[in-house]
Amino acid sequence: MTAPFEFVACLQLREMLGRTAWDERELLTGIEHVPADSIYYHTHSSFLRSRYPSAPYPNDFATWVATQVRDPILGEQLAVVDPFMFDDLERLRNAMLAILDDHLQAEEPAPRVGAVGRAGEPFHFMQSTIIEVPTGVRARTLGEFADALHHLDVSVIFYHMFRPVMNSGTVSDPAQWLERELGLPALASRVRLLSPYARDLEGLRSDLLSLVEEAREREA
Repeated sequence: MTAPFEFVACLQLREMLGRTAWDERELLTGIEHVPADSIYYHTHSSFLRSRYPSAPYPNDFATWVATQVRDPILGEQLAVVDPFMFDDLERLRNAMLAILDDHLQAEEPAPRVGAVGRAGEPFHFMQSTIIEVPTGVRARTLGEFADALHHLDVSVIFYHMFRPVMNSGTVSDPAQWLERELGLPALASRVRLLSPYARDLEGLRSDLLSLVEEAREREA
C-alpha cells in the first residue's frame, strides 16, 4: 500500500540575538560567531518571511549591505551565493565569510552606517525556530498531490521544499515520496533540480505544479 504524503505548514518564531553590525567588518565578525540557526534565518527562512520577492537580493546579508551600507558590489557578491548548493550550514557560513574577507582586504576602512553622511540602519542578527503545523491533508496519488499543492498555504512549499535541503532523506521530502511511493524516479529527479533560491514561494509552487501536471498528462 502506498504510504501517503502528509502536508505540513509552518510558522516561524523569531528571536533577536542582541548582536548588531554597523559596518561590513562587524557583519563578518557576527556571521563568524552567531549560531548556525542565525545563518539559516538570514538565508533560507527569509523566503518564509517575505513570501514574495521584495528586493533583488535573496538573503538578509546581501540586502543590508546593498541598501544600508550602499555597497552594491559586495551586495551582489553575497547575493549570488546559493545556500542550497551547500550540504551544511557551516560550509555556507564559510562561503559568506570568504567573500566578506576578500572584499574587506581592499576596502579599508569599512563603510559604517550611521556615520556622518551615511544614514542607515544597523544589521540585527536573529535566529528562529520553525514550528510545524499539520494540515491534516494527505495525498496517495499524483492527482491528490497536485490538488493539495493548489490550495494549501504557501508555507507548505517552504516546509517541504526548503527543509529537506538541510535534512536529506526525511519523510517531508516530496521528491523522495514521488520516487519511493509512486515509482516516479524521472519526476523525482526533476523536482530535485528545482532551486528554491531562484524563485519566491509562489513561483516555486508554480514550478512544482507544472512538473506534476506534465507527469499526470504522460500517465493519462
